[in-house]
Amino acid sequence: MENEKELKELVRQKYSEIALQDKETNETSCCGSGCCSTEVHNIMNDDYSGLAGYNPDADLALGCGMPTQFAKIKKGDVVIDLGSGAGNDCFVARAETGETGKVIGIDFTEAMINKARYNAETLGFNNVEFRFGDIEHMPVTANIGDVVVSNCVLNLVPNKSAVLKDIYRVLKPGGHFSISDVVLVGNLPDQLKNKAEMYAGCVSGAIQKDVYLELIKLNGFEDITLQKQKVITIPDDILSRYLTADELTNFKNGGMGIFSITVYAQKPLTKAPCCAPGCCD
Repeated sequence: MENEKELKELVRQKYSEIALQDKETNETSCCGSGCCSTEVHNIMNDDYSGLAGYNPDADLALGCGMPTQFAKIKKGDVVIDLGSGAGNDCFVARAETGETGKVIGIDFTEAMINKARYNAETLGFNNVEFRFGDIEHMPVTANIGDVVVSNCVLNLVPNKSAVLKDIYRVLKPGGHFSISDVVLVGNLPDQLKNKAEMYAGCVSGAIQKDVYLELIKLNGFEDITLQKQKVITIPDDILSRYLTADELTNFKNGGMGIFSITVYAQKPLTKAPCCAPGCCD
């Protein structure tokens, strides 16, 4: 597969296109990537419509969970949303943190930033802002966030450990994150691993669940808790683009699973005396 720089540019281009699509197009595709299915059902995303702060204009149906529902946001908190898109999770977070809090959305797609800023201005929210930047190097001061949320974004980043290091940096001591993401159990077929469009669709960018959780631990976080897990089923008409009939049968019967998980973890109140190389930088 392409190198990290090429993959990032692929994701940037895809999500620039997605910013201009409607929700109906996105929700029958792999994270909105455009690999549309003729089977009418949502592949990944959950229904936000019952949550306070939900705004349909900000919901592009790109997520794989509802991390803000589990994020334990309190009034007055500073909340940072990674890969904020059109602002959906930011506006839900604002309903929790209130007018005394602050919500910062970060995205590296200009079209998404523009869409989110328009939505925030239309809603009259002056304590929600959207910053253009890479979540591996967030345009945010260290030790400023009470809560970090993210919805189906880390699986799009080749260097997931770098993102976790920067989450650690921006969180206050004792701060925490709640992140929804796609992970694997078992080996993904090479035909899917090596397809760039499936990467933009969140599937081939996913890593093994146990590796994902171990990365969180290695980067200095504690109280790691699996808050939710659900099976992701990719329709046959998508898989058949990459797999033969026999390969598709083996894929389904091979003990492999694709899951959406929501994970909670906390930055220690004090720096641990010893941790993995680089995680305490």
